[in-house]
Amino acid sequence: MIKFEFNGKPFDPRNFEEIMLKAVMEAVAEKLRQRIGAIRHPETGEFPTIVVSGTSLHDLSLRVEGSPELLALVNKRLRNINGEDEQDNVDQSGASGIIAVTEGAMITNPKVFLSYAWEDRNLAEKIAKGLMAKGIDTWWAGWCIGAGDSLRQKIDEGLSDCTHFLVLLTPNSVTKPWVNQEIDAGLTRKILRQAKFIPIRHALAIEALPPLLSGMLSPEIKDFEADLLQLVNDIYGVTRKPAIGEPPPAVVSASRQETGYSAAASAIARIFVEGSPNALFGDLQLTIDDLQTRTGLSEEDVEDALYELSDFVNVKFSRALAKEKLYVEFDKYWQSWDPARDALRLAADLVNDPQFPHGTKEIADRYGWPPRRINPAIAYLLGRSLIRNSRVLGSSPWITVWVDKTDDTRRFVRNRL
Repeated sequence: MIKFEFNGKPFDPRNFEEIMLKAVMEAVAEKLRQRIGAIRHPETGEFPTIVVSGTSLHDLSLRVEGSPELLALVNKRLRNINGEDEQDNVDQSGASGIIAVTEGAMITNPKVFLSYAWEDRNLAEKIAKGLMAKGIDTWWAGWCIGAGDSLRQKIDEGLSDCTHFLVLLTPNSVTKPWVNQEIDAGLTRKILRQAKFIPIRHALAIEALPPLLSGMLSPEIKDFEADLLQLVNDIYGVTRKPAIGEPPPAVVSASRQETGYSAAASAIARIFVEGSPNALFGDLQLTIDDLQTRTGLSEEDVEDALYELSDFVNVKFSRALAKEKLYVEFDKYWQSWDPARDALRLAADLVNDPQFPHGTKEIADRYGWPPRRINPAIAYLLGRSLIRNSRVLGSSPWITVWVDKTDDTRRFVRNRL
């Protein structure tokens, strides 16, 4: 029998593309952790905590947690690396924040970097002029690079301050090394939430898209005027969706908690928080009809709320399954505990008590916590790569069989106690 292995692990060759994409994601996430996680505040000695979320390059995102002073330092270091001179964009409203460009409903001053192949320059020029005519400052090589200019420096300048990376994918461009290098830079800005990544197609079938872009919506340029108008609307964040009406009573009740999410999304999160037996992935599964009945929302409103919660909920075949991170995020609003505080207590005991147990059940017994409470605390630490663990089939109702400390656990405790 022939066995296939990748990185020392067996795999089904039929799933090779999925495995390769996952490997690329993990490599990107690890590179970001190493680059940012090593930044240390010179006065307090604090290291940042890195949270990488997402299931594909389409929704991969990175969040940095720490004190406002540390976040300002991290943001400054990143600007120096990228050659940017933008004003700090760190949310410093509390003791933690995220390094991200806030994407509001409307973008008033978009800047587009247009990547294309030389063979497609006529169409690229037409697109660039169409965007400029609609008030969108567009970097296009035809008017941004002059005689004697450094190609690399000019491209770096265009990439460094763009709010939108736009790549024209055609049978010509998908094979060009230079275009692919620019795509790499655009994806990096997307992951760091410094720019939106928009792939557009011309005379290229969806099936011919590069694997890393196949999960993104890639509109085709066929009817130029109509398609350009839609592209302009997408860049500005214009939507033709009508305004949402008054929420039903269940949603109003949930919205009394300031979760940072819409009333509809909060209502659905509350259903999972209060209904899950053990806070494990998929231990509470609800159909769209179930959520409509429990919240009084319309089908479209439920779907939009689940889209808003896409980082916390998987939706397959009209059935919603909450991820473990949903309970990490929302338990504090509708349970008597806060997973972040519980996680800090657990991490501190792992670091400071040599006799502290490592088995999840033994830890829960010591604290007097049911699986429903300890699982989100462990999920909090796992999501930040702060502990080692062993997850095996049949470990339910526990999220993992055992946990152990790492150097990152120590740094985490030291920074927060």
